[in-house]
Amino acid sequence: MKTLVNVIKRYKVFILLVFVLILLFIFKSEFAFNTISNAKSSFIQMLSVLPPIMLLLGLMDAWVPRETLIKFMGDQSGFIGILLAMLIGSIAAGPMYASFPFTAILIKKGAKFSNVLIFMTAWCLTKVSTLLFEFSSLGYKFTLVRLFIDIPGVILMSYFITLLMGKESINKIYTK
Repeated sequence: MKTLVNVIKRYKVFILLVFVLILLFIFKSEFAFNTISNAKSSFIQMLSVLPPIMLLLGLMDAWVPRETLIKFMGDQSGFIGILLAMLIGSIAAGPMYASFPFTAILIKKGAKFSNVLIFMTAWCLTKVSTLLFEFSSLGYKFTLVRLFIDIPGVILMSYFITLLMGKESINKIYTK
C-alpha cells in the first residue's frame, strides 16, 4: 500500500493530466485527438534528438577530465569560464531540453554555477543557428542590438541568480 502511495505522489501531475485528457475525450474529443497527435509528434522529435546528444555527453564525460573542466569553468575560472560557457552554449544544436543533460555533466564535473547558468541561457539566446535566422529574417541591426543586450544580460542574470540562491541551495544541487 505504501508503494502505491509513493507512486501516486511521484506521478501526481501525470495522473492529473491523464484525467484531464479523459475529460477532454468525453467533452471535446477533437481537441483530445489533437493533443495526443501533438504529444506524439513531440515525442518522436525528442527521440530523434536525444541519441546524438547522449552520445556527445558520453564522449564529453569520458574525454574531459574533471580537473580540466574545473580549471576552465570552475570557481576560479573567471573570464575564461564565462567565455567558454557562452561559446559552448552558442554553438550548441538542438532544443532547450537537450541542454539539461549537458548541464548535469557540467555540474557533475564541477563547473561554477554561474557558468552553468550562462551555458543554459546562451543555449537559448545566442545560438548561432538562431542568429543566422534572425540575421536573414530581421536584419543585422536587430540581431546585433539583441546580442549587445543579451550577452551582458545573460552574464548579469546568472550572477544575480547565483547570489539570490545562496551557497546552501547551490550546494544541494551539486550534492544530488
